[in-house]
Amino acid sequence: MKLDRFDAKLLALVQTDNRMGSEELGAIVGLSATAVQRRLKRLRAEGVIEADVAIVHPRAVGRPIAMFVSVSLERERADIVDRFKQSIRQTPEVMNGYYVTGETDFILIVTARSMEDYEAFTRKFFYENPDIKGFKTMVIMDRVKAGFSVPIDFDEL
Repeated sequence: MKLDRFDAKLLALVQTDNRMGSEELGAIVGLSATAVQRRLKRLRAEGVIEADVAIVHPRAVGRPIAMFVSVSLERERADIVDRFKQSIRQTPEVMNGYYVTGETDFILIVTARSMEDYEAFTRKFFYENPDIKGFKTMVIMDRVKAGFSVPIDFDEL
């Protein structure tokens, strides 16, 4: 999909605040509210905008602990990788999951209510999965930045 400068400006704005109305967005980018609505609908339909979400502070909902977890699989076969990807998608404690290159196969961001809760999670999610060779946990001390904003270079469009 070809993006123009209006699309880029809209994307930059909705990444910062997706609650802005089409009239307000239109006033900022120089389009009518109807044109903004059409463009946003197209950007969503084409998958450029993947989701409209709220970022919830984990501590506020009783999940103050988060970890980076590197996971190594027994073998890197397509069926094993696909099966593990599916388990990541179906597990609410896994906030983010990435299939990566290097010494490990996956990097996960996992949230928990307590270290005891995380230990129970590891027993269920990792130890009971015969496809997992091993995993390493790094506890996150402080969340410095949270979000999914992608930098948009207006000069490249």
